[in-house]
Amino acid sequence: MDSCDIRTRAYKNGKTFSQCEEIAESMNTKLKKEIDEKGKVLWSELLEKVEHDELVYKLTLKYLRRDGYNIGDWKTPEIKKT
Repeated sequence: MDSCDIRTRAYKNGKTFSQCEEIAESMNTKLKKEIDEKGKVLWSELLEKVEHDELVYKLTLKYLRRDGYNIGDWKTPEIKKT
């Protein structure tokens, strides 16, 4: 049975998974500053910032949660400092 190699599989715009992770980490740094200034960022704003790339969007949320931010839920779709 063949399996997908995450290093070579192309995601949106031909990016590899590793490239998507790097983009999400860089986006994470920018968002932290914005959250600290504004107090919160909506999920819809994040989706626009990542140009509707679902993988980068999900990785960015994952990394923000890892770094101690409250990423909300379907009732409160916003990211805040905990």
